[in-house]
Amino acid sequence: MTSGDETPVRVGVFGLLGSGNLGNDGSLEAVLGYLRAEHPEAVVDALCGGPEVVATRYRIPATRLHWYRGEYRTASRAGAVAAKGLGKLVDAFRTAAWVRRHDVVIVPGMGVLEATLPLRPWGFPYSLFLLCATGRLFGTRVALVSVGAAEIGNRPTRALVRWSARLATYRSYRDSQSRDAMRAMGVDTARDEVYPDLAFALPTLPASAPSGPPGPVCVGVMAFHGGNDDRARAEEIHRRYLDGTTRFVRALVEDGRPVRLLTGDECDGPVVAAILDAVDSPLVTAAEAASLADLMKEVAAADTVVATRYHNLICALKVGTPTLALSYAAKSDALMAQMGLGAYCHPAREVDADRLLEQFRALERRSAELRRTLTERNLVAVRQLEHQFTALTAALFPATANANARQEAS
Repeated sequence: MTSGDETPVRVGVFGLLGSGNLGNDGSLEAVLGYLRAEHPEAVVDALCGGPEVVATRYRIPATRLHWYRGEYRTASRAGAVAAKGLGKLVDAFRTAAWVRRHDVVIVPGMGVLEATLPLRPWGFPYSLFLLCATGRLFGTRVALVSVGAAEIGNRPTRALVRWSARLATYRSYRDSQSRDAMRAMGVDTARDEVYPDLAFALPTLPASAPSGPPGPVCVGVMAFHGGNDDRARAEEIHRRYLDGTTRFVRALVEDGRPVRLLTGDECDGPVVAAILDAVDSPLVTAAEAASLADLMKEVAAADTVVATRYHNLICALKVGTPTLALSYAAKSDALMAQMGLGAYCHPAREVDADRLLEQFRALERRSAELRRTLTERNLVAVRQLEHQFTALTAALFPATANANARQEAS
């Protein structure tokens, strides 16, 4: 708490928040929960992709991340190209002005140090670099909290990501592969810790154990076109993913299983529509989740989950539902191994419906055992995140940390 003559700590949250990605917003929700519980005196606002959504849903002031509203649309006309270029210059001043108003800026989770999905260097990597560079310039503490990272081949993107990480005050990663990747890219990670994804700090209802005949299956789908290095084969990868996933859903329906299709981003909608059209069965329905809490309710009601998006996996694992990952990056494999389900991963780039069905049936045979394993691993994850929040307070809020230490000593 602050006394009457003390100025409240000014905290900013930064990222592609409120832009339709449920995982990103779940990470924000977890950090806001921490701030409101441990630092209720803090004055919080956001610089983000979807300020209207963030302001309405989370009740904090929010500013648009980019001056140019068409930042993430392909610019083909000369006017659009010029506007994008001007936007980069304007954003440098806008970001600096925003950072300067804060004592602390938190980047909550997200894969901000990776390029496992298509990414241009002058998009978000440039924005993150502006944040971290101006934070260092103005003495604002910038924290990258439980973020994802991966080695990046594209040289401009690699340079921007490496310097962003170096300039941050605090770094932690959501898996050891992320920390290893940053070390391989030339960042000193000796003092960096690994903690679970922030979504594991969110409240949840546990899954109900199935009883009676085989019940519903949640299938999380994604507008998957490969990664940053797959642009030349993007459509081929997408067709293979969609065809394999559709065949798998059709096989479940032929077995009489109800299937609930899940998404994790607004861009996944066309994949759901394509599967519904191809299978054309009343057993296949689509969920309309607006948050990770909504997704958790869906997966908690399922017997089993098969999912692609990283935070679809987290939701299923967090509520304790046996899960099979259509893995598109090392982060998915790492998460599944961390939760004791490392044997149940299938490559998203080469979905083989027959092999996937075999893995699915093997997973269901071990359902009761795996539910117990997930219960144990979730308890560990919650304790680890409690430790992270304590470390975060020490790094970013030294006055609070010192006051807590004096209180404990008295």
